[in-house]
Amino acid sequence: MYQLRNFYFQADDKITSFMRRYGILLLRISLGIVFFWFGFLKFFPGLSPADQIATRTIAKLTFGLLQPGVSIIILAVWETMIGLGLISGRLLRFILLLLFVQMLGTLMPLFLFPSETFTQFPYAPTLEGQYIIKNLVLISAGLVVGATVRGGRIVEAKDRKLH
Repeated sequence: MYQLRNFYFQADDKITSFMRRYGILLLRISLGIVFFWFGFLKFFPGLSPADQIATRTIAKLTFGLLQPGVSIIILAVWETMIGLGLISGRLLRFILLLLFVQMLGTLMPLFLFPSETFTQFPYAPTLEGQYIIKNLVLISAGLVVGATVRGGRIVEAKDRKLH
């Protein structure tokens, strides 16, 4: 029984060490892939499920100054830039600023178009509303990545008791 317990703690140490070492890097890259992928889809009309609500939101926020054909290209460039920046790890402060500004925009349909984003406001989102609400996870991931731009990292607790 002691050997099994010892094996468990050794395996746990290796797994958590791997997570500590690579977790934020993999979070940053996977977040970048999501932004790049979703942004890239917007270059091709009809491929992104968010095209219409995104362009209507941008039109409303810009008081109609940006037409849908222009706004979707700007959004596509914006999101692919965020993706490439996160994947490469370059200019992270600027990239994270772009991410957070973009995320504010993605949450706006919940307030601008509640009849389209909720079946029962404010607790029963439509599929489109769920798609928007999941962005809270992307915002949180951006916060974690942002905590590292000045050298922040995950560290092992010094006073942990395993055995």
